[in-house]
Amino acid sequence: MTDTLRLAIAQLDLHVGAIDHNIARIRAARAEGQRLGADLVVTPELGIAGYPPEDLVLKPAFVAACEAAAQRLAEETADGGPGLIVGLPWRVDGALHNAAFVLDGGAIIARRAKHELPNYGVFDEKRVFAPGPAPGPVPFRGFRLGLMICEDWWFPAVPETLAESGAELLLSINGSPFEDRKQGQRLQLALRRVVETGLPFVFAALTGGQDEIVFDGASFVLNADRALALQMPHFAEAVTLTTWRREAQGLVAAPHPLPIEPERLELIYRAMALGLADYVNKNKFPGVILGLSGGIDSALSAAVAVDALGAARVRAVMLPSRYTSPESLEDAASCAQMLGIRYETIPIEGVTTAIGGALAPHFAGRAADSTEENIQSRTRGLLLMALSNKFGDMVLTTGNKSEMSVGYATLYGDMCGGFSVLKDIYKTTVFALSAWRNAQHPSGLQGPMGPVMPERVITKPPSAELKENQTDQDTLPPYDQLDAILAGLVEGEASIADMVAAGHDRATVMRVWRMVDRAEYKRRQAPPGVKITARAFGRDRRYPITNGFTDLI
Repeated sequence: MTDTLRLAIAQLDLHVGAIDHNIARIRAARAEGQRLGADLVVTPELGIAGYPPEDLVLKPAFVAACEAAAQRLAEETADGGPGLIVGLPWRVDGALHNAAFVLDGGAIIARRAKHELPNYGVFDEKRVFAPGPAPGPVPFRGFRLGLMICEDWWFPAVPETLAESGAELLLSINGSPFEDRKQGQRLQLALRRVVETGLPFVFAALTGGQDEIVFDGASFVLNADRALALQMPHFAEAVTLTTWRREAQGLVAAPHPLPIEPERLELIYRAMALGLADYVNKNKFPGVILGLSGGIDSALSAAVAVDALGAARVRAVMLPSRYTSPESLEDAASCAQMLGIRYETIPIEGVTTAIGGALAPHFAGRAADSTEENIQSRTRGLLLMALSNKFGDMVLTTGNKSEMSVGYATLYGDMCGGFSVLKDIYKTTVFALSAWRNAQHPSGLQGPMGPVMPERVITKPPSAELKENQTDQDTLPPYDQLDAILAGLVEGEASIADMVAAGHDRATVMRVWRMVDRAEYKRRQAPPGVKITARAFGRDRRYPITNGFTDLI
């Protein structure tokens, strides 16, 4: 019996539904593992299908194609190289499972079905999968592997069952989405499983973007003594070899040098960039187009786009009206120059005047109000969508979570577009990210090394510039107050009484609560965007539009 196991963790960016692409990435990872001398290469949850496949797995032809791909990969392991662990949907005895197959020696030597199925937040696996039985260890070349699939290790039952039945190592394949501050939560939970079972732990994760979800990778290894033996990079593909030796106390992984953990703002920024890059590239858009207003939201959106896609694939348009200030014109042009992107100007005054003329007989006797403001925004949306239609670039929407929470956005106007990188970013975080990016250039991004927007964009009062001397604070509470209240109401599901008890003014909380409640119909029509927080609009927070509940306690 050998006392050394060389296990390679393949942290991959895969593509939902693109089975041939995914097995090509898995083959390449296995080849790299073989070059490194691996006995076994571990790939992410549902890697053959891509994660999350959602209702694709309800198509029998798709499930059959995934199983056929696993069989082909199994046959390839007859070459004497490393074994493989792959994830795929698996139908057996009439039940569909989220499964992991172990491939070695030209055959599928073990199959395990996910036991704990998540059904919260972005997950709804109980809709499409059946739970598998509590798993036993998988024998592999003289070792007993406690193979788990993601949610299986978030609860103690499966790890304890594996330990009690003789597993030497807890090994989990994962499709674990990024959330702000989630990596610390993962490590703490993994430490708990290590303490409970006395076994070392491998977290092998997916990276990349899929619709609104971004997977950060950040795979890691904990030894049974709770020491962190490996930390793989965030938001990047990698194949890393770990060497395990059977010692008196059990299997022990040789330690790798540990990287410096990126700061919080860098992780958020990288999630935004990777989410946008994968959405644009996997959906085969040539690039993006956005309205560059001279304000901070569009400036940050443009910076993320350039960092994600490169300047040549980003097109900016200034769409000035009579209310656009000279400072905004200067700041938008400067921002475009700093980013090195194509920049054009299309004045909207003639279009809005024509619309106003067409509506004048119907508006007779009524004073100007937000209707006229929204016509400006909708004119901009129309022009951007026309350019998108003509040239194929996707319109990048620039609204942030603070605005979307309270409905401070124009339906079919500034909400037009195919994707939003700021959808789950509060305005206070927009300010922090903008200042951070002006001072930093994370490695691997495609944008300029220096500042990406003029300092005045960050320091001037935000304004939609839809009427004279307008600022956001004419309509909204100061953003530091607004965002604190929103975090409680949206992320925390707090009551009005809870927020007042936390020190917020009752009238302000009531006002914000009413705006959040009334804006649900707008949010339902908003484009997808990168999920950052634990409670993103869309996949996480699904409230009824028609809703008679009033929290007036």
